Parts: sequence; C-alpha cells; structure tokens
Amino acid sequence: MSQQMQRIALASRPTGAPVAENFSFESVAIPIAKDGEVLVKLHYMSLDPYMRGRMDDAKSYAAPVAIGGTMEAGAVGEVISSNSPDFQPGDFAFGMFGWASHGCLPANQLQKLDPNHGPITTALGVLGMPGFTGWHGLNTYGKPKAGETLVVAAATGPVGSMVGQLAKQAGLRTVGIAGGAEKCALATEKFGFDICLDHRAYADANSLRKDLAVACPDGIDIYFENVAGKVLEAVIPLMNPHGRIPVCGMISWYGGAQGADATLTAPMIWRNILVKFLSVNGFIIMNHFDQYPEFLKQVGPMVAKGEVQYIEDIAEGLENAPAAFMAMLKGGNMGKQIVKLI
Repeated sequence: MSQQMQRIALASRPTGAPVAENFSFESVAIPIAKDGEVLVKLHYMSLDPYMRGRMDDAKSYAAPVAIGGTMEAGAVGEVISSNSPDFQPGDFAFGMFGWASHGCLPANQLQKLDPNHGPITTALGVLGMPGFTGWHGLNTYGKPKAGETLVVAAATGPVGSMVGQLAKQAGLRTVGIAGGAEKCALATEKFGFDICLDHRAYADANSLRKDLAVACPDGIDIYFENVAGKVLEAVIPLMNPHGRIPVCGMISWYGGAQGADATLTAPMIWRNILVKFLSVNGFIIMNHFDQYPEFLKQVGPMVAKGEVQYIEDIAEGLENAPAAFMAMLKGGNMGKQIVKLI
C-alpha cells in the first residue's frame, strides 16, 4: 500500500462566508516525483484572504479551485525526494503546494530557502507574497513622499504592517485602522504607526470619518486599500488632490456582503476620483514577481536587523486550517496567519 498524505479539499462553494462544510479532510497517496519534479514534506502553510475568491467559480484573474480540488496555498518544507539537480533531500523550499501535508511540483516552480537567513516561515509572510505586496503596492502606486499622510487598514496584518513601516521610514505620517484595541496598540507600539483607529468602535463610516479627519489634519495623500467597506467610505472624502489609492484587496466584501448600510454611493466615489484627480490602481502581485529579487535585496536586510518588524499567528495542525481561515476573514488573527503542519 502506498504511503498516505493528508490534504484539505474544496467540498462545496460557499454562499457568503465560508463554513466548515465547504471543506473536506482527506487522505490520499503521496505523489512520486517525476523527472524534473521535487517532493516536499511541508512544515508550514500560509492562509491569505485571496483564497476566499478561489472558492467561487466567478470569473477572476485566476482560475477557481475545482470542487474536490486541494485548496490553494503557498507552503514551505523539506525536500524528501528530488528528480532535479537544483534540489537535494534536506533542502528547504517554498511553492504553491496547497493545503496539504506533502507536495510535489516541478523544480522551476519552487524557491530554495536558506534557513540561515531566518525562520522559513518568513517566506510566507514578511519576506514572502504579503510583504512583497506591501512593498510593491506602496512604492509603485503609492509613490510616497516625505511629509505626506498615509492611511492603511488591516494595519497589523502582513501587508498593512509592511506598508506602514516602510512609509514611516520614508518620512510619512502613518495612520492605521485595525479591529480592536489590542491590534491598535500593536500598530503603534510594534509597527510604529503614529495613530491607529479601531474600526469596531464606529457604527458607520460617518462616525469613523470624523475621527479620521482629526488623525489626518492635512488630509490623506495615500490610502492603501485592503478592506473596502466602511473604511473606504470614510477615507474617500478626506483624500487630497492628486492622492493615490493602491487597491490590494477588499476583504470586507469577500463574503458577499456589499454594505447594505453604505452611505457613499458609487457616483459619489467616482466624483471624488474625478474632481480630486485621484490615481486608483488595482494590482495583482502575481503579475509582478520579476521585482521580487529587488524586494528581497532591499527588505531582507531590514528584517534581519529588526528595522522591519513582523508577527506570525500560528495555528497547529492541518485539520485546524479551515477554522483558522474562517476566523482570519473576520479579523480573528494577530499578524500573518500560518498553519504549522508538523
């Protein structure tokens, strides 16, 4: 009998927020590495908001996970078998292996990791896709200038915390928005934000906007969009002329909720964009990985020196990944959400 591995598959497509019944925990045969392929025993996997979109079959920038298919995820682990000269057993690698205990991919789809450069989990967060997303979006579309004001929601997450720290180092006033007093304290004390507002303390966008205006007395020059919803409504009227809005995500809408209590209509948003000459740029980070080496060159040493801080929220066990994922979509994580597999 072949050796078995565990995986979590998409059992059904969610209607609204995902529920436990949308996932199935399965045992399947461990694949055998073919010519040019590498088999990896996974140690950690990443949970990210974009995965909610992969659960739907709506047209998007990437194909959805098929019903019965392994949930998509980046993961890191140790090579246990290789049919490629680029990897040897005992090497550590990152790849899009999915929600599973083992993964097998072509060597040219993997990134070799050096554990001496830091914990391998950093390839999933601060030095992986989320950190790279923050760096690219801020610098390419935010175009930060000293003396300006930046606002970012999900400020203690792996993207928002990277954006805030880099902006602060560039001489900007940094205003974070997060869910709960504990996260707001973390934003200012660990990540160096000038101030952080608790969006849960506000009943609607109008009340949030009043305090946001006080926190941003010179208006807002850059809004790094991670959440949309109430925060977007609060921010738009406070944007300065020629302001920039990198659009990274819209987590508050991922479960299908479109803001039934919205007070800022699409025409009003578009009018603000027009009359304030705003630059609004959507981007998908997978289209920009040619810049990833430059990101590592710039930010890797900063992480090693402690100049860029990070937090990892680690859940234990593949079987607990669905619960951790569902909690993350509701803001239940503290920092980068990771699942420890062994």
